[in-house]
Amino acid sequence: MDNTVVSTGTEGKTWGGGNKPLKASYGKMMMWFFIVSDALTFSGFLAAYGFSRFKFIDSWPIADEVFTHVPFFHGTYPMIYVAFMTFVLIMSSVTMVLAVDAGHKMNKAKVTFYMFLTIIGGLIFVGSQAWEWATFIKGDYGAVQTKGGNILQFVDTDGNRVALRDFAVIDDHKERVQDERKSGLWFTSEGTLPTYTVSEIYDGLEANKDVLVRTQIINDEGHKTVLSREESLRQIKENGTLVVEGANLHVNEYGSPLFADFFFFITGFHGFHVFSGVVINIIIFFNVIIGTYERRKSYEMVEKVGLYWHFVDLVWVFVFTFFYLV
Repeated sequence: MDNTVVSTGTEGKTWGGGNKPLKASYGKMMMWFFIVSDALTFSGFLAAYGFSRFKFIDSWPIADEVFTHVPFFHGTYPMIYVAFMTFVLIMSSVTMVLAVDAGHKMNKAKVTFYMFLTIIGGLIFVGSQAWEWATFIKGDYGAVQTKGGNILQFVDTDGNRVALRDFAVIDDHKERVQDERKSGLWFTSEGTLPTYTVSEIYDGLEANKDVLVRTQIINDEGHKTVLSREESLRQIKENGTLVVEGANLHVNEYGSPLFADFFFFITGFHGFHVFSGVVINIIIFFNVIIGTYERRKSYEMVEKVGLYWHFVDLVWVFVFTFFYLV
């Protein structure tokens, strides 16, 4: 039997792959390590969101009713602006691919042009997400929270949402005092005084017979349950405790408090990644302009930041699917 050992030249060495394991440079390998670890982080967040949504599946807010706003237009346009944001981010990934390809061909002019377009796309997305956050926080219709923490919204007889301002009766003779800890109300401190009181909402509901209460419970037809006229008045009078406008980390007018918590955390975490990517792209962009990578005779740095940018775009596809589509 031939027991000859073939020498590979790596005996006695800890690592025999040189400075380019798997034919990738050290920098690209480290970027891949970061992407994998960050992907696991986002996976954990989205899994937590999925479990929470499944737990409250009968009362989770309906995305088509929450994300209906478009800048400069007042009306109901479900998902239109979010779809626009997604399109812009995906197209910025396309321009990044073109920038990397131009870098392989050592074409400085095209790298500069496509990097510029990528930065513009990223800035549009970040600005759009900031606007969406502001709209989400401000709210549009308002609601009333019950003693059990459920959210009661208002609709007309056709099922269309009705804003509190359209029917609430403001009592100008009643002075409203904001609860504060300094006044001894330790457990009822308010961040912002609501525009209306529950009694003003009840008076307005009583005076407008075409307005009904809609609960956050989703019926078998996939719509939220609308109460009868008598039950609507009873729910507000007996169970209404707090007027809710917009959203914060404690309560929101859309439904379960967890919905806003996850929205702020996950979309904010992703938005931070996009903003960081824009900043890095700007730095690389100026390095391209001053000829740093021409002198190195390699645009690998553009390729490495491109990997990060594609990862950020891919994560948004999952965030978009979980929050807006499913």
